Amino acid sequence: MGKVTMKGVIDMHVHTNPDTRHRRYDDFDLTDAAVRVGARAVVIKSHQGTTAERAYLCNVYNQKAYHGNNDFTMFGSVTLNRAIGGINPAAVETGFKLGAKVIWLPTSSARNHLEKQNQDTGKCVEVVKDGKVVPELKEVFRLINDHDGVLGTAHLSPAECFVVVEEARKAGVKKIVVTHPEWWLVGMSVEDQVCLVRDYDVILERCYAQNMGKGVYKSNLPSNLEVIQTVGYKNVMVDTDGGQVENPNWELALEEYMQYLVDHGIHEEHVHYMTHDIPSMLLGI
Repeated sequence: MGKVTMKGVIDMHVHTNPDTRHRRYDDFDLTDAAVRVGARAVVIKSHQGTTAERAYLCNVYNQKAYHGNNDFTMFGSVTLNRAIGGINPAAVETGFKLGAKVIWLPTSSARNHLEKQNQDTGKCVEVVKDGKVVPELKEVFRLINDHDGVLGTAHLSPAECFVVVEEARKAGVKKIVVTHPEWWLVGMSVEDQVCLVRDYDVILERCYAQNMGKGVYKSNLPSNLEVIQTVGYKNVMVDTDGGQVENPNWELALEEYMQYLVDHGIHEEHVHYMTHDIPSMLLGI
């Protein structure tokens, strides 16, 4: 098989410094890497809250450093953990006004995350209570609609995902991404992923590797290949969830991921769809 090209690629899930956990790249390093490989866009994510202002500075840096000689754009996001007030519509609205594109539900503050990590759930950010989404989340859905944003399910449990996705669709949310369902902490079965795609036409975000604890990462590439073959490429988005010091540099991880798929029988046009067309549609670019 031929060597894949990174030209025009988009990754909607990358972690950078500054962070409470040290990352491989800072925001400007990631900008440089993205420009170097000819990427079209990246969404930076922080468990601490918003990255919209940081994305703005990356784009200013890009213009000054490269004099407009590329079409790369950095995009920001909002993650609804306790650090930003949980399910906080005001933070979501402000994030959108500052240019954010993706709203992630709780990650490290999610009840499911804390339970799986054997941590105190007393300070979790509740998303679903008594089988229904919390009232504040309905306002978040409205804001996502108003700003043509993307909803990411983050670290919710599979049961919570089904409730949230159904209510989001009822509220008219068009762009829903099920965040790394393969990660053991989320723990979503392939059968559940098939059901979500079939019943709600969601996008499954399948990432490069998963954290198994104590600095150990497991490759997701074989299971990602199986899900693409089972669900179909039109509902799977290839992202890295990159930035960890334990994993390769962002651009190396993404290139390896894409090459693996091509080398194992996924048509190059289908890989292009999962790395270019789907995220382009989600970001509106």
